[in-house]
Amino acid sequence: MGDARHGDRQRWIETAQVAAGDAIRATWERVERLGTIGPRSRRARAFRRFGSGSAICFPVAALYGEEYIELGAGCIIGPYCSLSAGVMPGQVLDHSPVVTIGDRVLIGKGSGIVGHHTVEIGDDVFTGHHVYITDANHGYEDRSLPLGKQFAPTRPVRIGSGSWLGHGTVVLPGSDIGRNVAVGAGSVVTGALPDFSVAVGNPARVIRRYVDGEGWVRVDAAEHAADHAADQAAGDG
Repeated sequence: MGDARHGDRQRWIETAQVAAGDAIRATWERVERLGTIGPRSRRARAFRRFGSGSAICFPVAALYGEEYIELGAGCIIGPYCSLSAGVMPGQVLDHSPVVTIGDRVLIGKGSGIVGHHTVEIGDDVFTGHHVYITDANHGYEDRSLPLGKQFAPTRPVRIGSGSWLGHGTVVLPGSDIGRNVAVGAGSVVTGALPDFSVAVGNPARVIRRYVDGEGWVRVDAAEHAADHAADQAAGDG
């Protein structure tokens, strides 16, 4: 009899746990829906532009400087993302917009877009999760100061329409990514990537390009070396 009562109690506990789990998940899904920022949300009205059909999913990691941000139509900014213009909330910037996001853009979960002067993302750009895009970085001019208190000059960032940034891609100041460019997961973009190309690595290097009349062609190490030498010569000049 005791074993039977113990078995009944165990089954009741398991049933209650399943029901509680279902209730928690249903509640969280409702919280996510209600917490998402859409065009009719009060928070959306703070943006310089917030396009129809766009959504910033809940929860948001950080969001400020909305008056300097333009978000196009039909965009989805995934949950746990950071989207900001300026160093801190309430900062007055000298021009607007600072961050421009085109139409039908999808930004993966846990990503960050941090603009201080100019970040431009074209239409139909998709990213994987945990991508980071910024036009500013910390400097290291004074060894007596913590690096976190030193800032390098901002450099504009542009990501062309139709491009794809793989999981964990980092786009650093001065990056100029062309149209329909595929950037491999974990890459670090530091400069220019031409239209219709595939790039991977740290720093990201083009490994394939589409050439009219030839189709897709591989880019060999010799071409990389020549490009690197040209970049160095330009820097020295």
